[in-house]
This record gives sequence, structure tokens and C-alpha cells, in this order.
Amino acid sequence: MNQQSRRLLAVLIFLPCLVLLIGYLILKEQRTSRPEQVVLTTAGHIEMCLNCHETEQLDGAHDRLVVGCSPCHLGDALAIDQDKAHQGMVLNPGDLRVVEKTCGVEGCHPADTVKVKNSLMATNRGILATLLYYWGERDHQDADITVEQLLESGETSLALDYYRKLCATCHLWKQKGDLPGAPDFFNDKGGGCSACHYVLPEGFATDTVFAERSPEEKARQAEKKPHPRVVKQVPEENCIRCHNRSGRIGLSYIGVYEAEGYGTPYEKGELSSQRLAGDRFYLSLAPDIHHVKKMVCIDCHTRDEIMGDGTNYAHYEEQLEITCESCHSKTPGRTKKGNQLTNVSQKNGQFLLTGKLDNVERPLKEPHPTACVSPVHKRVTCEACHSTWVPQCYGCHVKRDKRETHLDKLTLENTPGWWEEGRSYIRYEKPMLAVWEDEVVVVTPGCQDVITLIDEQGQPEEGGFSRFTMAAINPHTIQAKGRDCKDCHASPKTVGLGEGTVQRKNGKWHFTPVDRGVRDPDGHQTPGFDNFVTIDGEALQYRSRANLRPFNGEELRRILRIGLCLDCHSQADDPVYLHYDPKRPCPVYQEP
Repeated sequence: MNQQSRRLLAVLIFLPCLVLLIGYLILKEQRTSRPEQVVLTTAGHIEMCLNCHETEQLDGAHDRLVVGCSPCHLGDALAIDQDKAHQGMVLNPGDLRVVEKTCGVEGCHPADTVKVKNSLMATNRGILATLLYYWGERDHQDADITVEQLLESGETSLALDYYRKLCATCHLWKQKGDLPGAPDFFNDKGGGCSACHYVLPEGFATDTVFAERSPEEKARQAEKKPHPRVVKQVPEENCIRCHNRSGRIGLSYIGVYEAEGYGTPYEKGELSSQRLAGDRFYLSLAPDIHHVKKMVCIDCHTRDEIMGDGTNYAHYEEQLEITCESCHSKTPGRTKKGNQLTNVSQKNGQFLLTGKLDNVERPLKEPHPTACVSPVHKRVTCEACHSTWVPQCYGCHVKRDKRETHLDKLTLENTPGWWEEGRSYIRYEKPMLAVWEDEVVVVTPGCQDVITLIDEQGQPEEGGFSRFTMAAINPHTIQAKGRDCKDCHASPKTVGLGEGTVQRKNGKWHFTPVDRGVRDPDGHQTPGFDNFVTIDGEALQYRSRANLRPFNGEELRRILRIGLCLDCHSQADDPVYLHYDPKRPCPVYQEP
């Protein structure tokens, strides 16, 4: 074939292809629905997404007409085809896996993403390091181990397997909606920035701690797909969504106590209707006085101690900066780290705290001049006296069974080893006290582990153990009136001895406990669940910090001796206590 023939053949092949291509482009253009106009945000950016997304209502700072869709959700803002526009899109911009590309870009919140990723709510460093230490897998409880590291490395062990399967839904790396079939409040947890700053529009169910969404509500939300609002005024419901287990401070704050599973008190012969999600029964107790005054969590807790200040702290007490004295002192308004509280001001000589949600000004009161600032109570923290109840979960019986699998909440894969746990009993009355450094604080079981291991044949295997630990806690059950003097000075439970009988005979104190403990998987006899210390001051259980301890023998004797005086001298301002000498005998009462 000569050159001219080859050219003719090429033309004959090319022309039909060209015609087909032109026809295809004409047909595609005819079928393409183009928007009538190019949409610009008020910032001057092209945002073609807004041709379809016309009804989403957000707050002013994140309004779709101001920000658009793609700065938060990514995708292709210039595309007019839905599939192409949605390529690379993220559903939750607050997810810590993508937050540097969304919330954390320059011009938005670049500094905050670093702080949040280093916060304890994201790292879980304190929980992880303490668990490893309790279970004998680390020689100290300050290990630099985080959820992000576990996600990347896949590291596991006996303690970490327990964490992965029973604990790993309470951190900011968790993704919303990642546990199909689980209670709604589990799926509403997590989401990075969205864990706190995410609120559904009015008319849609948001509180899933007390009740599951009905099938009708779930169907309505699936159909409407309401876009959440992004808020900086975080409601307390968002805090309680996570803080309703373990220390349960969110529930305690609003006066809700997770009770035993008996369903009492019965209602007309039926189980109690007072239930949390997951069929957990509860009782209504006295809410925190700050809740009664309609204050929410962010009225007290500062931005840096919630979101973090960028430091990778080992434990919560290092990240926290608010104290009772930040508001209740002669010169309120500063945290223990010296930072100014933005919502504390002074008008006409009166210090005021302004609510961050309701903008109500509330007067701040100084401590009681006698009971609170008395020299004899100088070590007693505010919560030790004013917290009248605290959840106390005694005896955490944990079993791992190798015959079954369990969902790893980090990898979302089922792996060998099924974990289950149960408690001996739970109480709320007579919060126990102990000494943390030089302050008297509230302590509660945290945790009293009895670990049983079952092998592939269903037989107990070696490695089971027990470890009872008492942990300091601020219960968030503050009352205006403090605890009665007898509640401390005449209560063996409060001073750490446990329920039982205290007697003084021939000048010596004696204690007989009610709880005598259990035998652990190794055959060792444990102390009673509520026995923290002997009458002579010997610690019976581990402590959550090296500088936390029960009262020593001398302190116990001094505390209990005051109990002998209270029938006659019942008030803190009684003159007998102004110059009290523990060695001076009573001139009226003959001490046994």
C-alpha cells in the first residue's frame, strides 16, 4: 500500500470517530443539567454545591452562603456532576483523621486541631497508662501511649484487648455511627470536634442517653437528613453523652444515679420506668447546686482544660485548671494556672458569673466563715464536705473467654476473646474520704478488678488476678449545705474503714467490718470491697496515685474522737472547737 492510500485509509477511520465523538459530546451536553448561574460565597469563592444544597441552616459563622460546603466537606466545588462533586468528600469534617484539611486549615482553627489531638479526651493517655499499670504491664502509670498510636500500630495485650473491646468508645478518635446495632448513644459519641460542637436542628431527637430514637424518628432523620448546627455554646447534653459511665459525673451533675439492675422501686407491680439507654435503671437524687441554678458544664470548665492547651498531659488533674476557689473566694476570676475566667466580672462591688448559654448573671458567694475556712478544716476540699453522694461501683468482675470473639472498637473487627464484666454492688451514700498530697478529697472504687481467664476448652487458665484500687474523684454533686459533722466524724465508711462497727475500749479504737472480701482466681483473700484502711492506718487497697493515701492511724483517731463530742457540741462554730486540743480530756464525758 502506497503512502496516498494509507492517508486515505486514516481519513476514513478518523472521520467516523470524530463524528461519533461530536455526537457523544452533543448528547452528553443535552443530558447534562447545568445550573443557571455560577454561585459565589460571600468570601468570593465559587461553590457549585450550593445549586443543590439550598436549605441547610447553620450558625452564622459556618453558614453555607458564607463558607460554602467544600471547605468543610471537601469534594470538588467546581464540578456540576453530583458523582464528581462528591469524590473525596467527608461526611464529618470534625473527624480527627481529616481535621487538618477541614477545621484546621489556615483561616479557620489551625491551632485548635493540635490542642484537641493532644487533649486527654483524644489521647485517653491517662486511662491507657493507668490500666496498663494496674494490670502489671507497665512499671509506672505515666506511659506515653495514646489512641492514635493504637490505631496506627495495632498494639495489643491482655489489658489493651480489654480496653479495645470494652472501653474504646469514649475518645475523640471514635467515628460517629460506626457501631451498627449498638444503642444510639454509642453511635452518637465521638467524631472529633463534632463530639462537642455538633447539635441537630430543633425538632430532631438529640438526647439518646435516656432513650433510644424511635423507629419513626430514625426513619424521619434518614429521610430528611438534617444538617447539624456547629455551635461554640456546647449544651450539657453533649457532655453527658460521654460522661455517663465510669465516674458518671455527667449523670451525677443532673441528679441521676445509675442504680442496681433490680428495677426498683416497682411501679404498680412492674419494673421502674426510670431507665437509661441500654436498660440501665436509675434513681433521682439531689442534683448539683450548680445544675439547680441552671448552669451548664462550660460555665465552669474552661476552653483550654476541655479542648486542651497543646500539652500531652498524662492525667486529668494536670489538664484541669478550674477549682471551687476560682469562683468562691475573696478575689475570684482566676484558675489555678493563673488564667483569667472570661465570664467572671465585678459590678458595684459584687462578683458575678455570666452563663455562657443563657447570659444570666449569677452572684458569687464566699465560703462560710466558720465551717469552710476554719483552721481545723484547712486541708478539707470543698467537694469533700459539699458532695453528699457519689456513685460507688464495688467489685468489677471481669472475664475473658477465648472460645468466642468480640468486636475491637478501634479496628471494628471481631477478634478472639470475648470480654464481659459485672459488679458486686453499687452504692451512692457516705462518700469516702482520703488524703491526696495535703488535701482531703473524695475517693471511690476505681477499679476493683477480679480478672478470670477462660481458655479455648472452656477451662480457667493461669493469669487471673485481683487488684483493688481507690481513686480520687470530684463527684459533681455539690450541695449548698455541707455534710453533717457526724457524716464524717462518726462514720467508719466515710473515713475509709468501711461499713461496720467502731468501738473504743480501754482507750483503744476497734473496728469490725461487715464486708469480709472474696477469694480471687489465684485463691487469695481480698479485703472487703469498702475496706480502704485498717483502724491502725494500714492501707488495704491500692491507690490511683502515688501521693494518694487513706487516713493514717493518728488522723483516724483524731477524726473519730470528735465524733464522741458531737452529741453535745454539734455545730462547727461551737467555742470548744475554736482552740481544740486533741489531748485535752473532756471534763464532762468519760471517754471509754
